[in-house]
Order: sequence, then C-alpha cells, then structure tokens
Amino acid sequence: MPKVKSRGNESAEALLRRFKKICEKDGLIRDMKKHAFYEKPSVIGARKRRQALKRKHQAQKEKFQLW
Repeated sequence: MPKVKSRGNESAEALLRRFKKICEKDGLIRDMKKHAFYEKPSVIGARKRRQALKRKHQAQKEKFQLW
C-alpha cells in the first residue's frame, strides 16, 4: 500500500492527488479493476491468447518496416 506524507503546508487536495498518482504508477487501480469481478478461466485464456497474438503482429510489423 502506497504511503504519502504531508509536505509542510500542503493542502488535502494536493495530498490526495499525489496519492492517486502513486497508486496509478504502481498499477494498483488497474489491478483492483481487474479483480473487481470474477473472470472465468476460459475468458482469461482467451484474453491472454488475444494479447499474445497482438504482440506477435506488432513484432512482425516492426520487423518488416522499410524505414
């Protein structure tokens, strides 16, 4: 869990903004959204296959660029 200490005369809004930025950087919010609902194993496998295929196509695209 990220921790944020107040810097002198810092407002609560600024403190909250820094906390949210740290959470976003750590990937905490994305992870919470991913685990918010149950995902069937078949759906997880399909998503991983789609992501792997996307990475493969991007790698091939970069490989065959003429620039």
